[in-house]
Amino acid sequence: MMDGVATDSSTPSNEKPRRTRRTRMTGAERRQQLLEIGRTLFAAKGFEGTSVEEIAAKAGVSKPVVYEHFGGKEGLYAVVVDREMRRLLDMVTGSLTAGHPRELCEQAAFALLDYIEESTDGFRILVRDSPIPQSTGSFASLISDIATQVEDILGREFKTRGFDPKLAPLYAQALVGMVALTGQWWLDVRRPKKAEVAAHLVNLAWHGLDGLEQRPRLMGHRKN
Repeated sequence: MMDGVATDSSTPSNEKPRRTRRTRMTGAERRQQLLEIGRTLFAAKGFEGTSVEEIAAKAGVSKPVVYEHFGGKEGLYAVVVDREMRRLLDMVTGSLTAGHPRELCEQAAFALLDYIEESTDGFRILVRDSPIPQSTGSFASLISDIATQVEDILGREFKTRGFDPKLAPLYAQALVGMVALTGQWWLDVRRPKKAEVAAHLVNLAWHGLDGLEQRPRLMGHRKN
């Protein structure tokens, strides 16, 4: 041993011991590393509670490296949010494959709960209000995108039942919003189990739709 550096016993005494070289990351690898570190920190501390200094320290690089890849904390946050939004939207829209409307409700509920379970950090980031006006989107806009997919399904079901299909957007927003808010609650409590949560969501949504009145009336004193 020499100065804490391991040497090869076959190395002549007049030669310096060989040091193990650290593998240098490619630009793409470094960018991915910074995204993963940023995602973890934003989920745990929020945007305001996370600093470029902390991101750089976790990555073992200097601050200019973060600026080089993303232009700053805002740029990194925007890319993280955009990736999570696309992943969740793809999971939900890709799940809508069944023919029966009730099963489609089940698939949509499971897709959101699957995302929460598999990408907890990502969901924590999405449900926070974005502090960046130029960010690629927000949780509210994501929910609207998903509701648009559900709107087409409800529109067809409304026509079959003789309801006004023009009301499908309203009901789509209500249904997707219900699932999303329940998902935010389940994010922390994680009880009951995922399948049971999905079953109860669909129970309320489906039986609510099943008993839908064509011309709903208000029972209270307010009429407008």
